[in-house]
Amino acid sequence: MSAAQQVREYPATMTWQGTASGTLRLIDQTLLPVEYLEIELTDVAQVFEAIRSLRVRGAPAIGCAAAYGLVIGLQESVALPRAEFDAKVTAVADYLATSRPTAVNLFWALDRMRRVVPQSAGLSTPELLDRLLEEARAIEVEDREMCAAIGRHGAALLKDGQGVLTHCNAGGLATAGDGTALAVIFAAAAQGKTLQVYADETRPLLQGARLTAWELQQRGVPVTLICDNMAGWVMHEGRVQAVIVGADRITANGDAANKIGTYSVALLAKAHGIPFYVAAPTSTFDLTLATGAEIPIEQRSSREITHGFGKQTAPDGVNVYNPAFDVTPAELIAAIITERGLIQPITVARVREMVG
Repeated sequence: MSAAQQVREYPATMTWQGTASGTLRLIDQTLLPVEYLEIELTDVAQVFEAIRSLRVRGAPAIGCAAAYGLVIGLQESVALPRAEFDAKVTAVADYLATSRPTAVNLFWALDRMRRVVPQSAGLSTPELLDRLLEEARAIEVEDREMCAAIGRHGAALLKDGQGVLTHCNAGGLATAGDGTALAVIFAAAAQGKTLQVYADETRPLLQGARLTAWELQQRGVPVTLICDNMAGWVMHEGRVQAVIVGADRITANGDAANKIGTYSVALLAKAHGIPFYVAAPTSTFDLTLATGAEIPIEQRSSREITHGFGKQTAPDGVNVYNPAFDVTPAELIAAIITERGLIQPITVARVREMVG
């Protein structure tokens, strides 16, 4: 069976059920790969918790979920006069924006939803809620299209027979479509290229082991799981010819925030002369920040390290530092793959030209 034939479909990360009074259904990613469960979210607090607890994660998917979460958070206010309803839009959006600090797609999607309000001054409150659902659906559809375009542009960078290393999860589970980094791999496989993917386990929450390995298996793409601290040796052995990762925020100069450990992988790739690629939609860029030094880095619970998945693995009372992300400087990135094409070389002018 050819690689093109092996690439299979699997369920969407999230789906909206019904009209503007409906619900959001999504895969609970905290349970994978042992259990596959779709949960139904019926109030905004549930959406907030799903984002915060990583039931839904990945910058594009977070943005889509937040857009739908805004609709859910407004359902009980549909009888309010427009002025009060408009104020409620701001309040719910502000609440959802506090769920996670690093993924810029969260703020991008909520800002886009907010802009619908002044653009729809002539609508009644129920009509505005319908219009907000329409915008949330548009964000989801556009994300799927962006994933496909990223895959098309990036596939040309991968050659038949190569080993490709990826860190964390930047696949369909992180987006509304085929993903960002994994979209490139899926597109290359669909073209008939045979790739061997090496997936870092991605400590401390094992998104690579639990999610990326699962996705690649579901799609029939050969994958080998490795511990994070094996990446350098795998490169040294000549097993890897390209590294490709996603991003949660990219600054005006091309510095890219991604899951903790990505910076180390980029340094290892540089040391071994291996191209390091970042795949992300233009919505992940934050041109208000000049460099990665300005990106807020989320600090997560110490128990993710001391009691990973419920088992204590560290002594009581030990000090813990648990940043969820790190920043890879632009000079370590060979190219940024967007839905509009490649940013290569990575300069402030080229980023602004591409992102607009």
